Amino acid sequence: MITVTPELLQSFEALKEVPLNELKWLIDNSEQRILPEGEYLFQAGQPINFTNIIINGRVSMYIMQNGETREMGVFEPQTVSGYLPFSRAKSAPSFAKAVEETQLLSFPAVKMHEMITGHFELTQALVHVMASRIRDFTTLQQQSEKMMALGKLSAGLAHELNNPASAIVRGAASLKQHLLTAPKTFKEIIEMKMTVEQVNIVNDMLGVVLKDKKQPELTMMERSELEDEMIDWMDAHEVKNAAEISENFVEFGFEVSDAEAFKQQIPAEYISSIMNWINSNMVTEKMVTDIEEASRRITDLVGSVKNFTHMDQGHDKQYADIHSGIKNTMMMLKHKIHKNNIQIVKNFDITLPPVKAMIGELNQVWTNLMDNALDAMEGMAGKGILEVKTIKDGTFVEVSIIDNGPGIPEENKSQIFDPFFTTKEIGKGTGLGLDVVSRIVKQHRGSIKVQSTPGRTAFIVCFPIDG
Repeated sequence: MITVTPELLQSFEALKEVPLNELKWLIDNSEQRILPEGEYLFQAGQPINFTNIIINGRVSMYIMQNGETREMGVFEPQTVSGYLPFSRAKSAPSFAKAVEETQLLSFPAVKMHEMITGHFELTQALVHVMASRIRDFTTLQQQSEKMMALGKLSAGLAHELNNPASAIVRGAASLKQHLLTAPKTFKEIIEMKMTVEQVNIVNDMLGVVLKDKKQPELTMMERSELEDEMIDWMDAHEVKNAAEISENFVEFGFEVSDAEAFKQQIPAEYISSIMNWINSNMVTEKMVTDIEEASRRITDLVGSVKNFTHMDQGHDKQYADIHSGIKNTMMMLKHKIHKNNIQIVKNFDITLPPVKAMIGELNQVWTNLMDNALDAMEGMAGKGILEVKTIKDGTFVEVSIIDNGPGIPEENKSQIFDPFFTTKEIGKGTGLGLDVVSRIVKQHRGSIKVQSTPGRTAFIVCFPIDG
């Protein structure tokens, strides 16, 4: 064990301006101890009872996120940690464990008042340590909050992108397989002996079917009945692949009356080949439409990401449609909305003019507020309702994010905007989301208030339209 002297402490950067007599007082009133490797200096939630100075050894500080350890820093020799003068912290926000045998000088918090009243230079040095620690810890936690938010959004976005991407892959493979049957169908069609007038009529009729037919919304019973009717017609006219064709025809909105209309223009011996040819065109049309829709979905998602981050714009305030940012935020959170089966209600004031704001920053506000609302409604078995309401109030715009969750406990309402305050379990929140919201709203010369009772919680953001 290293002998702790006032001269040794004065060689530490944090205590170099403290007189030797005050450092001697600190040593005389402190406990010197050895923390074995693997033992905790403190654990999250435990009371902070000491100011700890690392004399020798190392201590790892970490938090738990999503069941995993996230290291936030390492206390090296000369580090001052724990309770500090004028600190309002009562419990540890993280874990600290010795990674090797560590020697400590531990000053009890119960003697802090005596230090403050009788040892000015020592108190001043430790206050400076606290200010530096707050700055560093805030920066680290803000980065952690951003990474957690990014992780949530990226997970949802990856899920949303995966669905249309997979649909494109499946559609392309099916289309390729389907096109392998084209030569056979072409051979059957080319061998037909029909007049030019008949060919033109059938071709025009098919064009109308592909362009104008809309897929009907049918119950299982209705679909089954229509398929049975179509199969009966196909069988009566000796059409090959009757079951497959009937299923596709019904899905496309092609009815028995349509088949009869085609029949009037086709020699009887060619009805089977023409029906199979029509089916082939319908299947191709549907596959291409599905691929087109999936591709458009990906394009919309990428566009939403671009607009959400405002990546192609500067960071100064500019006029923009506030509803666009809100919709893009909903798109980013779509996976979470669907996962919890949340109903979305949009009460937008369409008379709102473009708002002058830092759109990317405002999108962070909507993201944090909606994400909190969705968390509050988790487990409501499909009964959750997220309402977003906008109104013009004179020269101000007011945006309300409302959920029908259990509400905010009365004892927490006064603390929800405090940095690091969170009611979420470890790993789900850092307590900086609403602090970030509050700071961004203040940047826009606005205000935010909360109204909460069981079954209705509303966060109301108000700021100038021409801010």
